[in-house]
Amino acid sequence: MPDPHGFTYEERQSEVLIFHHGARAVVLRGRKAADFLSEVAAHGDGQLLMARVTGNYKRGNERAARDHPRNSGR
Repeated sequence: MPDPHGFTYEERQSEVLIFHHGARAVVLRGRKAADFLSEVAAHGDGQLLMARVTGNYKRGNERAARDHPRNSGR
């Protein structure tokens, strides 16, 4: 599975905004924002951390699921 990419974050007063390919994905406030910033500082880049926080995981089966007969009416 490829590494997550395309995530950025921006620190504001007491919150952290996480973006995925330029679109806002999630806003962390309070304790969650502080925990996120400390983990990014400890581990570096933080792409995997941001993917985990936003729930944006690529599983590789999106195309196969789209073509499945069960999903033909969607």
